[in-house]
Amino acid sequence: MFETIKERLMAGEDVNIVGFGKFCLRDKKERVGRNPKTGQEFKITSRRVLTFKPSKNLKEIVNNK
Repeated sequence: MFETIKERLMAGEDVNIVGFGKFCLRDKKERVGRNPKTGQEFKITSRRVLTFKPSKNLKEIVNNK
């Protein structure tokens, strides 16, 4: 199952599992960050991030509803 999810995500597709949630890959742009301790700025490179949005059903189960 995890292999299939990985393959679909790498192919640029979102993966929706009914009653569980949706996995998506999103692109984050390059941006400037700052070290909170020193205030020094640095570049945060662009990257792809995995996001998960739980289904309404899963949220209800977790919240005991």
